[in-house]
This record gives sequence, structure tokens and C-alpha cells, in this order.
Amino acid sequence: MTTLLYGRPPVVFDPPGDAIQTSPLIPDSAALEAQDPGSADSVMIYAPPGVLERRYVLALALRALKVGGRLDVMAPKDKGGSRLGKELKGFGLEVAETAKAHHRRCIVIRPDTVEGLDEGIAAGGPQIVPGLEAWSQPGIFAWDRIDPGSALLAEHLPAMKGEGVDLGCGYGSLSIVVLRSPAVTKLKMVDLDRRAIQAARRNIEDDRAKVWWSDARTLEAKGDKDFVVSNPPFHDGGAEDRRLGQAFIRKAAELLKKGGVAWVVANRHLPYEAELNAAFKRVRLVAEAGGYKLFEAVK
Repeated sequence: MTTLLYGRPPVVFDPPGDAIQTSPLIPDSAALEAQDPGSADSVMIYAPPGVLERRYVLALALRALKVGGRLDVMAPKDKGGSRLGKELKGFGLEVAETAKAHHRRCIVIRPDTVEGLDEGIAAGGPQIVPGLEAWSQPGIFAWDRIDPGSALLAEHLPAMKGEGVDLGCGYGSLSIVVLRSPAVTKLKMVDLDRRAIQAARRNIEDDRAKVWWSDARTLEAKGDKDFVVSNPPFHDGGAEDRRLGQAFIRKAAELLKKGGVAWVVANRHLPYEAELNAAFKRVRLVAEAGGYKLFEAVK
């Protein structure tokens, strides 16, 4: 019996312990996209909050399910849960819906035919975004625009040199700027999101760049890098978690050699100054605009 799991549902929903994990946010997980049609007996999904992303995941799960297979999907009421039933009915399905622990939960038995799978997969899949002229995908951070924080960093970033790391590289917008400098010898691009990694590999064709699917917080650090650039995340599962950015700052310091430099951008309200001053010898506020602040920190 093949059971697929997407994400990490709360334990109150009894997630199956022997399921194949398929979330792109869990390194080394299988890809839901790669599951053969009709190969799964059941699928449990902790649905993502974005509309296009959620519909994409639901469509992939329904494609992977065999006829008569069970789809069990839940989401917080304020992060897509209130719309789950309607979205599933949009695939032409009969839905059993319940409420529990501030979530909505929907159970579906897959019928012979399901409507709109191809459309849902196409809309939420990898695509070249008009205006960006780059590969991206719904669910990636700032997937269809240049994030203002990254734009501020790119505007003020001097030409880097030597070997560096882009922590939380996304689809590669900052790395593209870094690699404009011929003095950069190597760039390690790291992101937790498999979709971002796949997009970055398509967007950057430069032998100096290597892309890693990994949690930046657990990245091996030898203290041998010349520079780090980062626009750290500060949300985990939709909730603000300032510890994420603080962990990125500490990791940046661990990666750098003495005299190495980190360029870090953050939302203005986030209290990263204490973490920067503790981890680095010298910290300078370079710019502050549009609700963001940019720091240069020297090891």
C-alpha cells in the first residue's frame, strides 16, 4: 500500500508514520510531481496557503491517486482552510468536510474522472514569469516579482570577489547580481525550497555557481568564505519567526573567514542588530528604504 504525505500536519490529524514525504520544503523528500498517475492508495496533504500553489498540489495528489483512493487534506481556517471544500468541489468531487483544532479538513474518495487537473498543474507549475524573464513557480518566495528587500541589496551591493554563498537564494535574483563581478570565483546557492533550487538551476548558467537543496541553518561551515549575501526568511509555516533570520546571521558568520563580509537585508521591524553585533567585528547600516534596512557586516 502506497501512502503519500505532503507537509507536516499537526499530530491531532494522525499523520501516517510510514508515508512517503513529498513536500518541496523538506530536503531529500520525494517529488509529488514524479509520482506515477494512479500509483497511490492514499494521500494526506497539509495544504499550503497560496491559491495557485494549493490548487497545484491538490491536482498533483488527485493525479497520483488510484480510483477509489482517499485524499485527506487540511489547512488552518485563515490560511486557505475555509476555501478547501469549494476548491475540491471545483474538481468535480464529493467532499466530506469537518472542522477541528482551528482547521478545516476535507476527505475525498477519488472517482473515475476528475475535472481540471491539467489546468491546475499548468497554473501552479514552473513557468517563465513575464517581467522577470526568469523561471519561477507559485510557492517560491516572491515568485512573481522582485522582492523590495532584494532590490535594495542589489542596488547597493559592490562587486564581490572570491568565494561566497547566497543563503536563501530563491530563484536566483541576487545570485545573478553577484555573478556580474568577474572577480567572483565560486558561488554556493542554498535554499530550503526544491522548487526554488530547480528554478535557480534553469536561470543561472554559470560554471562558478553551484546550487544546493538544503536548510541553510544546518549547512556545514568551514569559515573559509569571502562573502555571504542574504535576504533571510522570517516566516515559518505562515507565522513570523524572528529566530529564522537570526539563525541565518549566525550561519553567515560561521561561513566567513576573518575579514569576510556579509550583506544582509531585513524588514525594518526585525531586531537583527544585536545578533549582527554579537557575530561580527564591525556592522554598518548601509541603507534604509521602503520598510527595509541593509547591513554590511565584517567578520
